[in-house]
Amino acid sequence: MSGKDNTNSSDVRGDRVVTTVEGAPINEPFATQRVGNHGPLLLQDAGLIESLAHFNRERIPERNPHAHGSGAFGYFEVTDDITDICGSAMFSEIGKKTRCLTRFSTVGGEKGSADTARDPRGFATKFYTEEGNLDWVYNNTPIFFIRDPSKFPHFIHTQKRNPQTNMKDANMFWDFLTTPENQVCVHQMCILFSDRGTPASYRNMNGYSGHTYKWSNKKGEWHYVQVHIKTDQGIKNLTNEEAVKLSGENPDCCQQDLFENIEKGNPPSWTIYIQTMTEDQASKQPFSVFDLTKVWPQNEFPLRRVGKLVLNENPQNFFAQVEQAAFAPSNTVPYQEASADPVLQSRLFAYSDAHRYRLGANFNQIPVNCPYASRFFNPAIRDGPMNVNGNFGSEPNYLAQSKKYTYVQQDRPIQQHQEVWHGPAVPYHWATSPGDVDYYQPRILYQKVLAKQPGQQKNLAHNIGVHVAGACPEIQKRVINMFTRVDKKLAADIKKELQLASAPQAKL
Repeated sequence: MSGKDNTNSSDVRGDRVVTTVEGAPINEPFATQRVGNHGPLLLQDAGLIESLAHFNRERIPERNPHAHGSGAFGYFEVTDDITDICGSAMFSEIGKKTRCLTRFSTVGGEKGSADTARDPRGFATKFYTEEGNLDWVYNNTPIFFIRDPSKFPHFIHTQKRNPQTNMKDANMFWDFLTTPENQVCVHQMCILFSDRGTPASYRNMNGYSGHTYKWSNKKGEWHYVQVHIKTDQGIKNLTNEEAVKLSGENPDCCQQDLFENIEKGNPPSWTIYIQTMTEDQASKQPFSVFDLTKVWPQNEFPLRRVGKLVLNENPQNFFAQVEQAAFAPSNTVPYQEASADPVLQSRLFAYSDAHRYRLGANFNQIPVNCPYASRFFNPAIRDGPMNVNGNFGSEPNYLAQSKKYTYVQQDRPIQQHQEVWHGPAVPYHWATSPGDVDYYQPRILYQKVLAKQPGQQKNLAHNIGVHVAGACPEIQKRVINMFTRVDKKLAADIKKELQLASAPQAKL
């Protein structure tokens, strides 16, 4: 099954005779059955009724979040041997290629929102491997706003629309983030409100796992792993004003850029790297490796090259192959596991469940989601709406003693020795930590990284000031206080930009 085959074109008539949905030829596409030429319509006009009824049902629920996005097919190629780290078949030999689909997206906006909105970008890739479909459901930022999964619905609500005004609301946005217990977000805010928050194109941005994963080799040796997907086109961002201008002039500019570059034979590519950490090294870090708001220092955990991701094929039908694509971190393969990161753990359920709601219980039978490279066999999972793959025929719908089944777990190392957890079941709120630990990394980002990029410290202050100008004075004060803990000069510059944005002449 290739990307071009995923429209299931075998069910389409080759002679292009137009028919009803049941295959009967249509004589006249626009004629309707009526009483006389100008009398009322007749209920017996099944063609008209089918057309209108289907039209009413064309839209499926949009993703919540990540509703707005673009996608393309391509391949992953191994360039470096990492079999000492991961035993997955996709990494088995240098030069091996695995077909994949990547979808880029914004997070908070609706399906028709602008490509240039200030927002993290989703960077999700489905690998069609011989061991099953593997989904890397990543973002273009190496960290996130929260580390408590229970806060995710609250956070996303604040990024969307006020329930009364139905408008984006700066008070909602900043009220949640500046609440003392939620200020673990400040590291991500320093990325989001730099120009990194408005990428110029999907081709000119990186992708990051953000979460820590557990990878094992075939001997059972394991490491914590973070994945970096670095653009080969170079990083290119927009200023706040450029992004706002483009959102009005060409809100689909990133979709256009991706599609047209692939169409004219200029496929974008990314080089994939990993960082690895042992359990002993993790125990010595000043932060938890399960904390989604922290990065791993590259001077201590250097990047190790793995391979190349190339997107060289546009979808033949956007709805069938991108809108219906279902990505979930729970879709994994042998030797790649989730860590104990609580946000990742919650996503293992939430993403697949979102697709059950959005696409139906049998969403894995939709061609773009099928594990065509490995195939699917589990006779206890069957029936349900829109089951179209034969439903295992006469196969018993349980594991019957009279049938032979094959299992491969015995061919893989036992995992029990890798991590051992002990303790009572306790409610734990992973709020902002006392002291400086949650402000140290954003301070390094501001003072050491953005300082080396001309204009980026200034743009960070400007972008925050312009945005928070729409909030009430009390929340503006909380914003200044939060960024003061990162860097006093940053806070002072934000205050100046806020005053400029709030001045009467700025509103003319």
